[in-house]
Amino acid sequence: MKSNYLLIIFLLLSTFGFAQSYDISGVVKETTSGLPIPGVNIQIKNAPKSTVTDFDGNFTLKGVSSGTTVVFSYVGYKNFEYKVTDTKTDLSISLQEDSKQLDEVVIIGYGSQKKREVTGAVSVVDTKTLEILKPVKIEQALQGTVSGVNVTTTSGSPGAALDIRIRGIATNGDNRPLTIIDGYVGELGLLNPNDVESITVLKDAQAAIYGSTGANGVILITTKMGKKNAKAKISFNSYTGFQETSRKLSTLDATEYALLLNESYANGGKSLPFPVVSGLGKGTNWQNEIFSKSVPIISHDLSFTGGSDKVTYAVSGSHLDQEGIVGEAKSGFLRNTARISLGADISDRLKLKTNVIYTYFNRKTLPEGGNASVVMNAVNAPSTLSPYNANGDYTLFPLSGLGNEMINPLAQTANSYNDYNFKKLSGNFGFDYKLFKGFVVTSTLGFNTSNSESKSFAKILNYGGKVFDVTRSSVSQSAVNNNDYSFDIYGTYTKKFGDNHNLVATIGNTIFKEYGNGLFATGFDVPNNSWEFADISLTKGAPAAGIIPVGSYVFDERKLSYFGRVQYDFKGKYLLSAMLRRDSSTKFGPGNKVGYFPSFTAGWVISDEGFYGESKLVNFMKLRASYGTLGNDRIGNNGYISQLSGEATYVFDGALVNGVATGQIPNPDLKWEEAKKFDVGLDLKLFNNNVNIIADYFIDTRADLLIINIPTSGINGTGAPGASSPTVNGGTVRNSGFEFSVDYKNKFSENFSMSVGYNVTLLKNETLSTNGVPFIPGGSFGISQLPPARMEVGLPIGYFYGYKTDGIFQNQAEVEAHPSQIALGAGAAPGDIRFVDTNGDGVINVNDKTNIGDPIPAATMGFNLQFNYKALDFSMYTFASVGNDMVRNYESIYDDANHLDYVLDRWTGEGTSNSVPRVTTAATTNKVFSDYFVEDASYIRIQNIQLGYTLNSNIAEKIGISKFRLYTGVNNLYTFTKYRGFDPGASNGAPIGGGIDDGFYPIPRTYMIGLNINF
Repeated sequence: MKSNYLLIIFLLLSTFGFAQSYDISGVVKETTSGLPIPGVNIQIKNAPKSTVTDFDGNFTLKGVSSGTTVVFSYVGYKNFEYKVTDTKTDLSISLQEDSKQLDEVVIIGYGSQKKREVTGAVSVVDTKTLEILKPVKIEQALQGTVSGVNVTTTSGSPGAALDIRIRGIATNGDNRPLTIIDGYVGELGLLNPNDVESITVLKDAQAAIYGSTGANGVILITTKMGKKNAKAKISFNSYTGFQETSRKLSTLDATEYALLLNESYANGGKSLPFPVVSGLGKGTNWQNEIFSKSVPIISHDLSFTGGSDKVTYAVSGSHLDQEGIVGEAKSGFLRNTARISLGADISDRLKLKTNVIYTYFNRKTLPEGGNASVVMNAVNAPSTLSPYNANGDYTLFPLSGLGNEMINPLAQTANSYNDYNFKKLSGNFGFDYKLFKGFVVTSTLGFNTSNSESKSFAKILNYGGKVFDVTRSSVSQSAVNNNDYSFDIYGTYTKKFGDNHNLVATIGNTIFKEYGNGLFATGFDVPNNSWEFADISLTKGAPAAGIIPVGSYVFDERKLSYFGRVQYDFKGKYLLSAMLRRDSSTKFGPGNKVGYFPSFTAGWVISDEGFYGESKLVNFMKLRASYGTLGNDRIGNNGYISQLSGEATYVFDGALVNGVATGQIPNPDLKWEEAKKFDVGLDLKLFNNNVNIIADYFIDTRADLLIINIPTSGINGTGAPGASSPTVNGGTVRNSGFEFSVDYKNKFSENFSMSVGYNVTLLKNETLSTNGVPFIPGGSFGISQLPPARMEVGLPIGYFYGYKTDGIFQNQAEVEAHPSQIALGAGAAPGDIRFVDTNGDGVINVNDKTNIGDPIPAATMGFNLQFNYKALDFSMYTFASVGNDMVRNYESIYDDANHLDYVLDRWTGEGTSNSVPRVTTAATTNKVFSDYFVEDASYIRIQNIQLGYTLNSNIAEKIGISKFRLYTGVNNLYTFTKYRGFDPGASNGAPIGGGIDDGFYPIPRTYMIGLNINF
């Protein structure tokens, strides 16, 4: 019995001894430099307990049992495992660099590749750049950071779309690049920027793996994922800001306006509208009335990430609320997102992954663009008029002198009622399965399902006899459901033959389907003439005779694709790649459904050659080239068949009966639009890898352009409601140019580091053919004038077509000596614009119109600067566009409209001006479209400037956080330009007619303060 007691005591003592724990601490350093490494993850192997090193590389891990293993891990370094003993608790750990991890991996579509082995023109924007830029929409992060990419705004209103052009405008249809989010087709504008890990842009034949959808370039988005063996991390990012207009136009004040109008009436032989000018003063500045100050924008983002040996996770949510600088809440935008990303290693062979994103946004808008816009009315409204009358009601603008379109912009804002709600669930589910050594099967199911509802209300209004008067209230509503899904399955085989030959082969299949429906209806006689009761269910009024108040659509389009790619390298220095994709689409008729899209790329790592030697100047040099064919099918559905989508009225038994008719004229010969892309490039790393240079020369030729609504005879019924001209393959456009980027990064000391980047893109655009059509017109200018933009052989797509000017007639003798201009609508007089007789036939008429401007910039460039000094960080991003022209079309044609103050330099007598014509109410040709209205819209913009402070990690840890950064910044700080309008970089997005300024809603300047906290 005594021996049993001794055995029990021995076992207890043994258990106590094995259970004894220690607090270990120490420092983690680099093996080569001996410098401390902050942020190293330290975790007990196969256990949740962990910590991270502070700014000085120090750490403490409490309660570690003797005999357990602690794993030290950090990106770019090999994992280090340490077995805890009771003899040493103060450690000095050295991590070795892992050259494989340090060799950056680039996503290239259906796979990835080491950056040094990439043979195509590929650019990457990383998460650090995104954190600095703080874009409201992720597209904004591409402007000025990536060569060959130009992002234009269609409007500065919150939530407005942005247009991305990769290496120019190649088609007069849809030029948007294909967007792939974690492997599925997605939409950039719906993403929370803080969810994005990186943006990869494929600009050349490397994108041929996407075949029929890659002609406009491909943008690959990688979202943030959890990391294995990483301690759970909570990140909170928030900023609040205040917005204001970045620009106001210099218009005439009340006194200047009255004096000028008197002069205009006198020159036209009319009595003066302002016999007494004294006392008018400055009057009303209508831009001050519509532009609000200190308009709020708020953004919050919360995420949870982490992982174990087998599972990784990332969960996030965001909220953005932005009001407009015009109308505030009347043009507001609200966006909420939620995302969950999971990865699981089920076994050594099978890995599962999923990423699901939910987006909701609400947007309200005001009338924009053209004569009906709030901004245009504010620019042209007479400064002698007051916003409100004596009764406190909105002032009614007179018909006489101001036409029937110009109305009080404040009344227009107050009486705009609309609402748009959008909900979307998107994501993918997939797996990787290692079938046998070197061969992995990957399958992904991607999906997008969206529902939107819109409502607009037309209130009974009296603007004084204007076209905007509403005599009967109505409400229009819509419900739209759009969906798509894609199923990808592909196998990747990786094999190394001997010591020098490496092969990666990929073969796969993609199924893509998009389908949806929409319903639209209008109800009349809204109860109480109120937005509160604006709902079709409450309306009881019947539509007017001949009006069909409902409409709908349904569509179902599919695509089946097969693709293959082979990548080979010898010793990692001779690189070859070949791709082929076969696509078939229901958008094309029999005989044209299938398209084949091959491409080839090659590279030579010259710096690996033996003859190159050990250069201290050049660390890496690679020459690469690519050529391939890609496709485009961005057209409407069912263009090759005839459908009864038009409206018509028929006579039956002597009575008119509403019915249907053929819609778009069919074209059974429709086929793929093809892009032939050639690129040759050079990659260099210099001065101990501190300088990185990339240069590319490219030619992109787009053939068989899919041209929508090609002009046809009216006999075909194209003018009927719901009908339209056909879509045809009708043209060829070529973009050629040069890209160059250089980045310099250096850490000068422990306290100071800096990076500088510059990129430039030179571009030439030329139309090579229009398939027998002399030209294709587009855009609009003034009232009742011919389209001012064209697509024509030998000229840039969308060039401006009008009259050249040659100064101002100074006297009657000059008028008489010059060819007659009466064919343009009126005879010339001293003070009028003198047009050039370009064809020399002695008369000025339509045959003298010519090329007077190009909306496509000859060069775009970005300059970016970042530096860190101790706890402070500073960054500045700029963008420049050179050589792009813009048409000034925001000035009203009405006699009594206000003017910009440049008219003060008008012609008032011989020798007074040779650039600005006289003012008069008489008939002249001064408002005929000419280069007088075309301006150089080159500009340099400081897009973002930011200053941040990061709290010392030792102090942060004491309050329970791993990172605390406070920053302040300004977005859209200033634009340097000679252009008179609001935004020289804006466009309505149309390839033909996009560079016409109808009074763009200006991009706001945003002052912000924010913080980043990691727990």
